Amino acid sequence: MNSTSIRRSAVFGTLSSLAGFVVVVALTFLGLLALTFFIGRVIPIDPVLAVVGDRATSAQYEAARVAMGLDRPLIVQFVSYVGDVLRFDLGMSVSTNRPVAQDLARVFPATLEMATIGIFIGIMLGVPAGVLAAARQGTWVDQIIRVFALLGYSVPAFWLGLVGLAIFYAGLGWVSGPGRVDIFYDGITPVVTGMLTVDSLIAGDGTVFRSALSHIILPATILGVFSLAYIARMTRSLMLDQLHQEFVTTARVKGVPEWQVIWVHAFGAIRVPLITVIGLSYAALLEGSVMIETVFSWPGIGNYLTTALFNADMNAVLGATLVIGAVFIVINKVSDVLYRILDPRSR
Repeated sequence: MNSTSIRRSAVFGTLSSLAGFVVVVALTFLGLLALTFFIGRVIPIDPVLAVVGDRATSAQYEAARVAMGLDRPLIVQFVSYVGDVLRFDLGMSVSTNRPVAQDLARVFPATLEMATIGIFIGIMLGVPAGVLAAARQGTWVDQIIRVFALLGYSVPAFWLGLVGLAIFYAGLGWVSGPGRVDIFYDGITPVVTGMLTVDSLIAGDGTVFRSALSHIILPATILGVFSLAYIARMTRSLMLDQLHQEFVTTARVKGVPEWQVIWVHAFGAIRVPLITVIGLSYAALLEGSVMIETVFSWPGIGNYLTTALFNADMNAVLGATLVIGAVFIVINKVSDVLYRILDPRSR
């Protein structure tokens, strides 16, 4: 086979892989659309009643039902729903009287900001803790790390949030309370990314940055505890598997320093699967921050979803659910792509 044929084969293989990736993402997203649509139809909340109110006449109710397209066959409604989503039209929110897509674009950066700090804390503490537990398997160090990881994975988020507020805000005064920023600075920073700590740095406003950081550090740390627990457990498990491999034993027999055996040989072998672990943990923080946002009055997508549920705002509920599911799909697929790039054996 000449070089031209090899290049053509490589290009064809790359295009085939890309096409397969696009098809998988499209089918997964279509399944997510179907799930959110049919959940919206079987949930015991009448979207028409949420719009017209419980004092509307039968004629008003029926007119609103027709205007919302709920009189059409279910399959026709689903096709229309898919078309609207592809145009980024998620309907109007009953709670805010604004387009749901506009609301989600406003609240999602707040969740992204908190989850990003949380996953950074989880990585910085969870990975070394997992490596240390594996290297000291069976010792008191291993036991303490395992117990801490178990507690971090088991303690309810709302309880940990309330305890954190009672100790570090009300008791010690080390951090600011609920909310995203002190009320004096609310709305004065130009919105660029939607993440207040980043936008305040861009604007060069150190006062707003310090206030935003003081508000976000406690909820982000609590989220970081949950990601830390999961990342530490998975890192320990992956490391234990590698520390019993022959190449690690060979390195030790050759007199390689123990720190190099652990961090270069064993840890180097788990870096690729660890990417998937971190990606899944990050996605879980983005979709699982509902309770933390509620406790801390954090204006993110979790708080928005909770408010929409209480107000029977189905367009907002389905829109938020769809965005959370789409984020999970994207992060999962990005992790899969990175896995394939960094590990030639998986190609």
